[in-house]
Amino acid sequence: MAGSPLLIGAAPAFDPPPFAHWIDGTTASEPEMQVQQVDADTFVIRQSVKTNFEAPFLYLLFGQSGALLVDTGAGGLMVRPTVERVIAQWRQAHGNHPLHLTVAHSHSHGDHHAGDSEFADRPDTTVVGLAPADVASAFHVADWPNGLGALDLGGRVLRAIPTPGHQSAHVMIYDPQTRLLLSGDMLYPGRLYVPSNHFAEFRASAHRLAAFAQTHPIRALLGAHIEMTTTPGQDYPMEAPTHPAEHGLALPPAAIADLVQTVDAMGDTPAKAVRPDFIVYPVEPRPN
Repeated sequence: MAGSPLLIGAAPAFDPPPFAHWIDGTTASEPEMQVQQVDADTFVIRQSVKTNFEAPFLYLLFGQSGALLVDTGAGGLMVRPTVERVIAQWRQAHGNHPLHLTVAHSHSHGDHHAGDSEFADRPDTTVVGLAPADVASAFHVADWPNGLGALDLGGRVLRAIPTPGHQSAHVMIYDPQTRLLLSGDMLYPGRLYVPSNHFAEFRASAHRLAAFAQTHPIRALLGAHIEMTTTPGQDYPMEAPTHPAEHGLALPPAAIADLVQTVDAMGDTPAKAVRPDFIVYPVEPRPN
């Protein structure tokens, strides 16, 4: 939308976490999962492309009395042992006090909740359901998808931004402590799949996201996959078994304005649009 007030002003500074090289399928001895820290309370976990071509990212955030796990992987491995190891190490460093775990999802596609059953019998754990109403309830969103939600982990209050379109229960999580936005499958270095019958919802979510970014400092966006290479606008083939020369996980805050401008330029008809850091990729109509 040319001239939109949401897009006026200088883009916030891009300050991505200094991640080491992520596992990318190019090494024979690659582990099934890799864990990296943003800070003492924030962990990013990647599933190896050797276990599932989606190679998704999971996020584990700690507060004083609770922890949030965002997504449980795409299947092909057990994710709970890695999550439990990180939780145990964190608790050991914090007096081993009780910690309630909330298992939630960026959205309800199968490559983001395949490991849910591993946590079904875990004590002091809530596994959030997959419907929009479940997500709204867990994050206290009174008006889905127009309102914002929150989850208090104890001294660390996360904000939830409903962003349906890619999928009806899609939600982004903003963390004021790190100023990071966990952006799921709606905005990441890859193919942003948009069902053509839900394009209006996707575009509305992009505008809500831009409005949120106007009032909340965002240092970087961390999504659920990497499908782009280091060559601007170049993605990997579908279901690529390795990701050599992989784009970084983080996207700059300016990617939000780029997404809004890209989808607004399409009018009411979604079309494939190749941008340097992502590709808007319409797909056939599907249930949400």
